[in-house]
Order: sequence, then C-alpha cells, then structure tokens
Amino acid sequence: RLVIEGGSAGGLLMGAVVNMRPDLFRAVHAAVPFVDVMNTMMDASLPLTVGEYLEWGDPNQKAAYDYMKTYSPYDNLEKRAYPAMLITTSLNDSQVMYWEPAKYVARLRKLKTDNNPLLLKVKMEPAGHGGASGRYDRLKDTAFEYAWLLSQVGINQ
Repeated sequence: RLVIEGGSAGGLLMGAVVNMRPDLFRAVHAAVPFVDVMNTMMDASLPLTVGEYLEWGDPNQKAAYDYMKTYSPYDNLEKRAYPAMLITTSLNDSQVMYWEPAKYVARLRKLKTDNNPLLLKVKMEPAGHGGASGRYDRLKDTAFEYAWLLSQVGINQ
C-alpha cells in the first residue's frame, strides 16, 4: 500500500488526493497543510491571503469561488473511510494558522467511518512553518513522522 507525504501547499495536495481516492493510500502525513482554502482565502487580514490570489484564486469572484470549492480539502470531506493520517502543525506558524489543520482533523474525526488512526500533532515550542528550530528538534520530528508512517505499513523495528 502507498504512503504519501506533503507539506503546506503539498499538504493541500495530500488532502485533495485523499478526498478523490482514499482507497489508494495506506497512510498520509500532511505537514502544516493548507486545507481550509475557502475560509483562509476569504480572510484578507491573514498575512498571505491577498498575495496568494493569483495562485489559489480570489473567492470574492464567483468563478474563482466555485472552482476553489472543488479542490478545497476541508470542503470536500465526506462520510466514508479514510487512510491512516498524521497531521502536523505548529502553534507559531505564520503561513498556515494552527487552527486550519485542527479544524480539518475535527471535521474528519466526525465524518470518517473507519478505525484508522487520525493524529493531530501540534508543536507548542518554538517552531514555524518549516518545523522546529532547535539543533536536533527537526531531526526528532522527522524520526517521529517516518516511524509513524512505517508503523502503518507494518514496519515496527
């Protein structure tokens, strides 16, 4: 079975492909995922919103709004089985606010019909969009993420 991983905009990709074909994947790691596209892009007070209109679309324009709604991971969650998922974020991320992945996980927990693990790991200590900033902290995070992904395919030692 396939294991996938992506962060930030790549986290959006993880959410989108899992919504399209959840049966293809055994496990997913979405790091600081941009998964609530509609609400984020409608909030011009957030640091990157207006500057990102060219990339993601301006939801204040109906055609863009309708298109964005088709790929926004949060808005396309359904009641069904999903693969095992690890969602990681940081309290101090200035690009993807921590509540975005938290909202996504909360909605996914409500809708998913399986018993596959769904973990939300929030870095509370100094860390940003690129992860932990301590000398070895990033290595510890990476080790945890890979250990979790490997455990989902039965590799435990």
